[in-house]
Amino acid sequence: MKSAAALTSILVTVFLSGCAVMSGHPQTAEEFRKAVPGAYLGKVESFEVNRPFRDVAGTFQKKAPECLHMTIKTTSQTNMSYQVIVTTYNPTVLVSADKAELHLQQHHEAGVLNVTKEPEGGYYLLVADAVPVDRNTTRVDLYRPSVGFDVLIKGIKGWASGDIQGCPDLTKI
Repeated sequence: MKSAAALTSILVTVFLSGCAVMSGHPQTAEEFRKAVPGAYLGKVESFEVNRPFRDVAGTFQKKAPECLHMTIKTTSQTNMSYQVIVTTYNPTVLVSADKAELHLQQHHEAGVLNVTKEPEGGYYLLVADAVPVDRNTTRVDLYRPSVGFDVLIKGIKGWASGDIQGCPDLTKI
């Protein structure tokens, strides 16, 4: 992994750090949703897909555990340093009659120092909420980092729209 990518990963781990040092990282998906709009490297993105809610929810239920539950080891090396980061990604999908939630958490097993309390399952990296607009349209709200993780975000958007059926390559984060 290039050192710029390693730096992005570390920065995003603490992208809520504007308040994190004082109050800690969000401990729940709801706290994460509330924190992202005011976070330095946070972004809320909303879009609609021409796909029934039940299909979007079903794709999240199938693809998130299949594609996002993994541990990745990355390394970076410069003339002055060598770094190994081991990260486990933990997805959760919750579906009700009128909302599907995809939560993605990351736990750094090695290479990153945690300075605030980590929620069970790891720090929240992304939350995607899907709700029906009408019979054939679904709105998705993504609470996410504003930099990096393009492969992950493209994959989740593709799952929602039905345009992508494969897994994002999390080694490219």
